[in-house]
Amino acid sequence: MSVSTAPLLIAAARQLSDAVDAMRFAPPVSHVYNPLAYAGDIHRAYLERYGAGRKRVVFVGMNPGPFGMVQTGVPFGEVAIVRDWLGLEGPVGQPAQPDSKRPVEGFACTRSEVSGRRLWGLFRERFGTAEAFGAQHFVANYCPLAFFVEGRNLTPDKLPVAEQAALLRACDRHLATLVATLEAEWVIGIGAWAEARVRAALGDKTFVNIGRILHPSPASPAANRGWSEAASRQLAELGVWAA
Repeated sequence: MSVSTAPLLIAAARQLSDAVDAMRFAPPVSHVYNPLAYAGDIHRAYLERYGAGRKRVVFVGMNPGPFGMVQTGVPFGEVAIVRDWLGLEGPVGQPAQPDSKRPVEGFACTRSEVSGRRLWGLFRERFGTAEAFGAQHFVANYCPLAFFVEGRNLTPDKLPVAEQAALLRACDRHLATLVATLEAEWVIGIGAWAEARVRAALGDKTFVNIGRILHPSPASPAANRGWSEAASRQLAELGVWAA
């Protein structure tokens, strides 16, 4: 029986959370949310249930969405999917400095994270159960922080280069640890920026294959024209999934 990888992932997540909590970001950033901290119990439960054992494929997103991981602590964690398919639910705390324009309501949040609904919806459609998907697959976010400018979402790629440096170093270290711990064969960036960060973090680690799928964001016209079919086709072309 293989040793569970979950405790190693939990320790790595805690180390990343502590590192990013110590960082400060200048205006226009007005609020920074770290769901690894205030939604840590749910994130830990996610790692315990779905991060145990070797994974053939690791999917990597950019950072928490305001109605997904910001609310549930699970990457792309649309509330209904996390509760009803992943089987995770529990109390969620509050960010250190909450923004009234971006409330954290946890599992009481009624807004849907479209990207998460599309991503996890594809996995549910293909694998049926979360356990079947999780046997060989894992979903992570590269950066654990959500940034807001007076309620408006700001993605980490829009931060000043000087402020990105320390953040990217910490996130690179964590991703490299996660991929090595899970002994992944494939690491799939969800969107172009995530793929670029995967390549930067993993460098010349030739034992890992790297690819990309279209980001499921509703802001993407391409994603709104049949995202599930497009992503499935990309994964089949890469050889990650059977056609």
